[in-house]
Amino acid sequence: MEVQISVRGLVEFILRSGDIDNRKAAVPENAMQEGGRIHRMIQRRMGPSYEAEVSLRYTYDAGDYKILLEGRADGIITEPEEKKGRMLKTEKIETEAEGELSVWQQGQSVQKVAVTIDEIKGTYHDLKKMKSPVPVHLAQAKCYAYIYAEQKKLPAIRVRMTYCHMETEEIRYFHEDYIYEELRDWFESVMKQYKKWADYRFAWNKCRQASIKELTFPFTYRDGQKELASYVYQTIYHKRKLFIEAPTGVGKTISTIFPAVKALGEELAERIFYLTAKTITRAVADDTITLLRERGLKLKSVILTAKDKICFMEETECNPVSCPYAKGHYDRVNTAMFDLLTHVDNFTREQIEAYARKYQVCPFEMCLDMSLFADVVICDYNYLFDPHVYLRRFFSDGVRGEYIFLVDEAHNLVERGRDMYSAVLCKEAFLELKKKVKPFDDRTAKNLDQCNKEMLSLKRECEDCRVVAQIDRLVRALMRLGSAIEDYLEDHDESPVHADILTFYFEISHFLEIYELVDENYMIYSENREDGSFIVKLFCMNPSDNLRNCMRRGRSTILFSATFLPIQYYKTLLGAEEGDYEVYAKSVFRPEKLGIYIGSDVTSRYSRRGDAEYYRIAAYIHNIIEKRQGNYMVFFPSHSFLQQVFEIYNDVFNADGEVECILQGSYMNEEEREAFLNRFQGNADCDLQRLIQIDIEEEEEKSLLGFCVMGGIFSEGIDLKNDSLIGAVIVGTGLPQICNERELLKKYFDSWGENGFDYAYRYPGMNKVLQAAGRVIRTVDDFGIVALLDERFLTPAYQKLFPREWRECTIVNIDQIGRKIEKFWDEWL
Repeated sequence: MEVQISVRGLVEFILRSGDIDNRKAAVPENAMQEGGRIHRMIQRRMGPSYEAEVSLRYTYDAGDYKILLEGRADGIITEPEEKKGRMLKTEKIETEAEGELSVWQQGQSVQKVAVTIDEIKGTYHDLKKMKSPVPVHLAQAKCYAYIYAEQKKLPAIRVRMTYCHMETEEIRYFHEDYIYEELRDWFESVMKQYKKWADYRFAWNKCRQASIKELTFPFTYRDGQKELASYVYQTIYHKRKLFIEAPTGVGKTISTIFPAVKALGEELAERIFYLTAKTITRAVADDTITLLRERGLKLKSVILTAKDKICFMEETECNPVSCPYAKGHYDRVNTAMFDLLTHVDNFTREQIEAYARKYQVCPFEMCLDMSLFADVVICDYNYLFDPHVYLRRFFSDGVRGEYIFLVDEAHNLVERGRDMYSAVLCKEAFLELKKKVKPFDDRTAKNLDQCNKEMLSLKRECEDCRVVAQIDRLVRALMRLGSAIEDYLEDHDESPVHADILTFYFEISHFLEIYELVDENYMIYSENREDGSFIVKLFCMNPSDNLRNCMRRGRSTILFSATFLPIQYYKTLLGAEEGDYEVYAKSVFRPEKLGIYIGSDVTSRYSRRGDAEYYRIAAYIHNIIEKRQGNYMVFFPSHSFLQQVFEIYNDVFNADGEVECILQGSYMNEEEREAFLNRFQGNADCDLQRLIQIDIEEEEEKSLLGFCVMGGIFSEGIDLKNDSLIGAVIVGTGLPQICNERELLKKYFDSWGENGFDYAYRYPGMNKVLQAAGRVIRTVDDFGIVALLDERFLTPAYQKLFPREWRECTIVNIDQIGRKIEKFWDEWL
């Protein structure tokens, strides 16, 4: 049996010490520095003796098991025969000559050095101020050097640390020469420190594997569920992707987690990542794993919690001056982790916080570190897909791991992918920061002014919204600004504008990194916004390439959603490749238990909006809910539309207050959201009147009517079972508002030969409709109604997007809806 770890993960885990101090992290260790432009530029300049991006693997014998180390050296230089023979010494007198250092020593035997391991790092640091390589960087290169020397039986080897300035492309080299025995002893000391962790992992893996062998499915299989679990397992086996359209009630969480766990047991994978867009679905995954533990499964899992939620401090300032948990964090965290690891299997937020307080370490960083020892990592999409916050512990060095990615509610990944791989700059932000910075740093202020001038030049060419062919001058100005900011931050930790400058620096770093990705999947545009601001945006029109590259970091990806229609649209934008699979999971519900009604004389079209149409919609709502007392939700295209209909409904149809109405606010915190949902779950004790300022007369036996926004916080991801929700009224087709960005999307996909309107408007809108409708039927015992109030639902363009379970729809008008609804309830009550 093997324990696997990346070279970078090993050295960062074992050799870290000291404080967390983000004041000094002006240049994040992001993908631009690790594998982007600088690496490619330097590698292209090297001669034929330079081999770039060399994958290295080494198996360390730990006795009862093996430790497999993997990594990728940026470059390996093998000198020609006539140039071999550089003398290796250990007492160093450094002299620079053509970027190299000569090394001398008196009175010792020498070895010939013929091979150099090159490790490249991009930086905005002043290279002249660097006295030596960053210790962790050097340790990473030393690991590669030992592995290569051991495998090639080299008596000596050289390490070259190559630091390149991101703006000027100036290069500084640091050379270290080692005899094999020196590297071997150092490497052994590192591995001995790691061995206690590996010993535990080995013992745990044996226990885990034995429990998986005995694990059985915890329920009686529903119709089609066993086949679905089989599809998941076969996809993992064949190292492909699977797109699952899984109607509510199929049991998609257990049907994906169970076969993935079984794949762990067969050693097809080493770790599962359960990726979600919302907190509530993370809780469902955690509950499922807890259920399997109750059936005997031995599995360690962690839920990654956002920094702003888990931080102990009122202000999230990660430095030893502002935070006592940051001071000396790395000196204590490994002890805290080993204590938690050996006593707890489920690394929940509560457990992480308890141990972090006990050892006075940062709970967020500790939570991330515990993922190294978790069999299942439950987290947000961004920990795999976001170019800034992805888990470098697993996904750096270009090494593909034996990971299974389970992507829940994957319909959300299209827009999330676009957001993560787009970047925007606002002209006014440069001027605002310039005013703050000028009294403290003239160089940064001048560079901010130059960037503003470049933005102004682009603004003069833009009337409303304009596609921009190139922004090279702006990019060069941003790089010069980055250099100025870096120099200032390096020497001014206590500056009163430090936080403002650092925040802005991360914004321009993101912009520059995304600029490196711009290709045919992108569009650069400028826009004068309604608030008077001017922006330049790198807009990722099609995120498929970026998402596909992220998923290639693992063995297999299972993407599933209750609203994956049309499936080819999602496969196109989510990175499907030839040979990937798709399946429509069979619904376990009887279709007749959901009444679908389409209003033929009502619409939310802009051309029809007015008091008469608002009144008609309010009348529809009244005629629907008066036929059976219970809990209902109405979903609207926008907050303003909601307010117009609510006022008419309350004044005309609910003047006596027989129906309790609650409204989704424009901005609701977690407490307000919970209070809103509690009303639907029968909790009349929550102080909703205080929280969302709606007059409520507590009265038994009332219908409850929630006015909500389609695509908002209550239209997906909530689980209202049984009588908690018996009906949903959906006003309109959910089309996104017409705007410049949507129009750019439409033109882009038209140019692809697709239906641009479908890609930009109809498909995203219909997904919101399906999600809202999906709130009604949550269990096999549920029955209820969905009313689609828009005549456009009668057209073929929309009906072809209906799920199979919607085969039987009833077309109604305002006069018929009440009788049809009454008939439905009579049949089921």
